[in-house]
Amino acid sequence: MRVGIATEYYYPSIGGVQEHVHHFAREARRLGHSVKILTSAMPDLPAPEGEAAGPDVLRLARSRPLFGNGSFGRVSLGPRLARAVRETLARERFDVLHVHCPLTPVLPFVALHYADCPVVGTFHTHFRPGALFALTRRAQQRYLDRLDAAVAVSRACLRAFEGRLRADFRIIPNGVDVERFGRGRPLRRFADGRLNVLWVGRLEPRNGLEGLLAAFAALRAGAEARLLVVGDGPLRPRYEALVPEELREDVVFAGRLVEERPDWYASADVYCAPATIASFGVTLLEAMAAGKPILASDIDGFREVMTHGQEGELLPPGEPEAWARALLRLARDPARGAAYGEHGRRTVQRYAWPRVTSEVLGLYRSIGVAG
Repeated sequence: MRVGIATEYYYPSIGGVQEHVHHFAREARRLGHSVKILTSAMPDLPAPEGEAAGPDVLRLARSRPLFGNGSFGRVSLGPRLARAVRETLARERFDVLHVHCPLTPVLPFVALHYADCPVVGTFHTHFRPGALFALTRRAQQRYLDRLDAAVAVSRACLRAFEGRLRADFRIIPNGVDVERFGRGRPLRRFADGRLNVLWVGRLEPRNGLEGLLAAFAALRAGAEARLLVVGDGPLRPRYEALVPEELREDVVFAGRLVEERPDWYASADVYCAPATIASFGVTLLEAMAAGKPILASDIDGFREVMTHGQEGELLPPGEPEAWARALLRLARDPARGAAYGEHGRRTVQRYAWPRVTSEVLGLYRSIGVAG
């Protein structure tokens, strides 16, 4: 089948939606389907590489970062966007158009408006509805009604819609490349016997790095440890400035990593996800695939991915003392961490991309798409 994917979020930007789009497209192509990604150029980021720079990625406009909901999103701009989308859809003649974050301005809205084939929409975001959501609710419902199938990656994504918007949602989770993250190699420079604590994400408030820095400072009073920070963002200087002078050699800001990320998971003794709001936990899946114990915030999106006491521990967000105590327990009891990691390796199989892709393709067929 000929599949079109419309998304504001794709490489070179990094995040859960980008990972979902890229790996679904790769797996679907492996199965013999044609997949093209409709997105935008991102001039504020490094140039895309590899498949993201290939002919199956159609960049129809330019997008800019936009801060909201405690996170940096993106929005496509330009007077020719609507025309470019309309002409692309007419030329490509997709059997199905899959729009990610379909109620997000601007590219998803435009793609949904001009689509002339069956349309699937996947919702990825857990957010708190505000005044703008209330004012535009009727318009959003009209666009939601255009979908032939509505998908959410978790039940947490649906919280904002309850009592506000109506659709027959199906849950299909995000996936992970289990083999890739399971074959990372530890980096020699971090193999010195210290507890390596890993954090991965965009450097933005809702991902909780500030609280983890406080927890790490408390941990250092009782254990030899190192904090590995993988990710980047406009707020990086602010987070670097939060590290006390005496701990700066113990906190490594690695920046934006893509291909190297499995080796950083392999180098970690524990993975921490202290986010205050999340719809899912893609990085939790990456840590599970690497066989690492997880400490994660006890929030809706993470509770759907892991269970306290099995793959790791769920902790109260915004309480650095609790996180420091949990880290110290794992530092003193490596067997506990190893047991969490082994359980995670079993759990993550449910999220392997071949399985998730099969669910998505099955959904396409259920709405009449042949192939």
